Amino acid sequence: MTITLKVSENTKAKMIEYFEDKKRMKTPPYAVFQADEADTVITLYESGKAVFQGVSADIDAAMWKEMEQHLNPLKNIELTNSDNKEKKEKKEIYVDPKIYYASSIGSDEVGTGDYFGPIVVTAAYISKEDIPFLEELGVKDSKKLTDDKIMDIVPKIIKRIPYHSIVLSNTEYNERYNDDINMNKIKAIMHNKALGEMIKKNLNPEYIVVDEFAKPGVYFHYLKGLPNVVRNITFMTKGEDKCLSVACASLISRYIFIGEFDKLGDSLGVFLPKGASDKVDEMGYKIAEKYGFGKLRECAKLNFKNTGKIQSMIDKKKSI
Repeated sequence: MTITLKVSENTKAKMIEYFEDKKRMKTPPYAVFQADEADTVITLYESGKAVFQGVSADIDAAMWKEMEQHLNPLKNIELTNSDNKEKKEKKEIYVDPKIYYASSIGSDEVGTGDYFGPIVVTAAYISKEDIPFLEELGVKDSKKLTDDKIMDIVPKIIKRIPYHSIVLSNTEYNERYNDDINMNKIKAIMHNKALGEMIKKNLNPEYIVVDEFAKPGVYFHYLKGLPNVVRNITFMTKGEDKCLSVACASLISRYIFIGEFDKLGDSLGVFLPKGASDKVDEMGYKIAEKYGFGKLRECAKLNFKNTGKIQSMIDKKKSI
């Protein structure tokens, strides 16, 4: 269930305060925050649009609807339930046949929303002749594929198509991340490097497509001063739905991420949870307890808010 509520500035302020300790580290473009509340994911956008998604979306949306009415009694409430528009929205995803049926290099990344594990960026090339093969494997509906299915079909994909993947370990990530180099800049640099390696193969793609995580101007600003910047890029939101090379890049990145993630868990002697939830905080605390807090530098992204929560758990135990 997905419900959208338009809120005023005073309600926005209340929401920011309320969800301060429930925010996710990764924030969608143009959003003030994204947060978890039980079974609901709440995203508040700068425009004042609040989106509630999940089993309990109606309950949480109703609470903030009441707050909006209380704070702004003369205002008309704008609330929509997108479940009724689901079929219409699916039809609105436009796939440009010129790009979909062309030879292309596409790039995508995995791991940026996970506290544990590396970031993996892959650039992949497909020719027009590869399209029927990839569609038969199910790549066209890549978002519907489970991890088990990905582990099954990706070996077949990588035997057929050229690709280049870059794995950034947690240690390397923590060394690079600072006030001047944020997550998106790191991603831009990795995408550019992966695309550059594919360009060297002289594949002559008709299009180079990047799954858009930053506006083109911002993306190229991140790369300012770097040599060999790949240009003539087509940026696409939901790129893996519209371009098979991006879908392949996403699947290959996921395949590599799963393998690296499992190896990391084995080296620590634990089953690592994905994402950045409370379960992740609990596991981080256990790792810090067993190996020392410094061990997180080797297995986690320290700029995530999870790190502060784990430190608080350690401090709390010490004070008892």
